[in-house]
Amino acid sequence: MNKSVLIIDDDKEIVDLLDVYLRNEGYDIHKAYDGEEALTKLAGERIDVMVLDVMMPKLNGLEVCKQVRKTSNIPILMLSAKAEDMDKIIGLMTGADDYMIKPFNPLELVVRVKALLRRASFQSSAPQVNSADCIRIHSLEISKKNHTVKVENEFIKLTSIEFDILYLLASHPGRVYSSDEIFELVWKENGAGLSKTVMVHISNLREKLEEATNGEKLIQTVWGVGYKIEK
Repeated sequence: MNKSVLIIDDDKEIVDLLDVYLRNEGYDIHKAYDGEEALTKLAGERIDVMVLDVMMPKLNGLEVCKQVRKTSNIPILMLSAKAEDMDKIIGLMTGADDYMIKPFNPLELVVRVKALLRRASFQSSAPQVNSADCIRIHSLEISKKNHTVKVENEFIKLTSIEFDILYLLASHPGRVYSSDEIFELVWKENGAGLSKTVMVHISNLREKLEEATNGEKLIQTVWGVGYKIEK
C-alpha cells in the first residue's frame, strides 16, 4: 500500500506543485486549503505524513499541529514564509517534527518527507523484544526495537525525534553531547547553527519525562557544553 501524504496550504499553486513532486515518488496525495479542512481530512482518511503550512484561514497550522498532537504522533513537516528563529521554535514546540522556510526546493521537501516516513515506519514495524534488549535508566525502560519508553508499565508518548534524542543520551550515561552533535546524530545532517532546534525538542522531551516521572530531572544541562543523562 502506498504511503499517503496530506498537503495543507491555502496557496493552491504550492499544493499543486507538491502534488506533482510527491505523486511522482509514488505517494497517494490528499489536499486541504485551510486548517479545519485539514482536520476533517485527517479524521476521514488514512494519512501517513502531513505537510502543513503555518499561515492559513479558519485555523492556522500551529493550532492544527496542537490539535493533532493530542491524539496522534503522525509526522508533521511544517512550512512557513517566516524565517525568524522564534517562528521556528514555536512550530517545533507545538509538535512539528521538521520545518522548512518558503520559498523551498521541492526536491529537498521530498527528501525530508521520505526521512520522516522512514522514522515512522521503523517505529510502527519494529518487532517485539525481550527485556534484555531494553535500556533501563532511572525509572525509564527504553526499547530501541519497539521504539517505546515506559515508566512503571505506562507508555510515554514521544515523537520519533524525541525518542532518538532520549535513546542517544540514555545509551551513553554521563556523556555530554553538544547541540551540534545531537543534531548530527539524530537528524543525520550538519548541525552547525541549529542549537535552538535541539533546545526546543529537548525542552518538549523534558516536559513529557517530568510529567511521567513525577518531576524527575533526567536530562541535565551542562552549561556551555551540552546535555547528558547520569546513571
